[in-house]
Amino acid sequence: MTDPAIPPEARARRILIANDQEWAARAVETILVAEGYEVHRVYTGRQALQRAFEILPDLIILDTQMPDLSGPEVCRQLRADARIGMATPILLSTAGPAGRQQRIEAYQAGAWEFYGQPLDPEILLLKIRIYLDVRATAERLTEETLLDELTGLYSAKGLLRRTEELMADARRTHREVTVVTVSLDDPDRRDMLEAAAELAQRAGQVVRHTVRAADVVGRVGPLRFAVVSSGNPREGAKSLADRLVTALHGVGNGTGHVEIRTVIQETSTEELSCTDAKTLLDSAVSSR
Repeated sequence: MTDPAIPPEARARRILIANDQEWAARAVETILVAEGYEVHRVYTGRQALQRAFEILPDLIILDTQMPDLSGPEVCRQLRADARIGMATPILLSTAGPAGRQQRIEAYQAGAWEFYGQPLDPEILLLKIRIYLDVRATAERLTEETLLDELTGLYSAKGLLRRTEELMADARRTHREVTVVTVSLDDPDRRDMLEAAAELAQRAGQVVRHTVRAADVVGRVGPLRFAVVSSGNPREGAKSLADRLVTALHGVGNGTGHVEIRTVIQETSTEELSCTDAKTLLDSAVSSR
């Protein structure tokens, strides 16, 4: 089980293979597993779409000819969804030699690579390592822009992205998702921007050191923070809220009022699939 809170460079990279030809899929899977990759296999185009959105793989390998949807069509649909987008490497493969027209169609669909038979395992592994390194670099650069400059926590945009990842993993592992928002209201400092900034910095540090390492923490307002957790049931969310109240009690030098709001997302896959990250966060953040 992979914790989405673990940085990508600290966990095995996830690779999704979609191919209904057992021998070809197993040959590639064996090569990748031997290199330490976490491999997930499906057999149809629709299964590939569903699984990709569930696990958010780091790299995808699609066969060009699957029973329902072609590899290029699956590739186009994945590229059109922001959860995969253009930053996820997608490779297309074929059971025969790689023809020129097939390559053109693959690249037009948004594939990074197209390969055929006979398979050269060494070349394939080298290309996959390069593509994953490129993706990791892009992730780091993107991550830097998703942080709140004042507190070092996630910004609202960064929190949304990390919540999307956390919810995708929760759907796969059948775990609940909780959001705890905490607000500080200091009437004596409301019009003093510099003092409010200092208060936000102190509060952000307190929140960060109060939550679990796996929790996702963001600043969603001048003096408002949100903590998103996976596998933390209702009782755990209430306990977290109580710890935050206690920890933040002295941050405002006795003048601040701390408000806690908890929103629970049920554990079933069906219910999780009906709620997206933006809806969940908007509901929690807008609640008073």
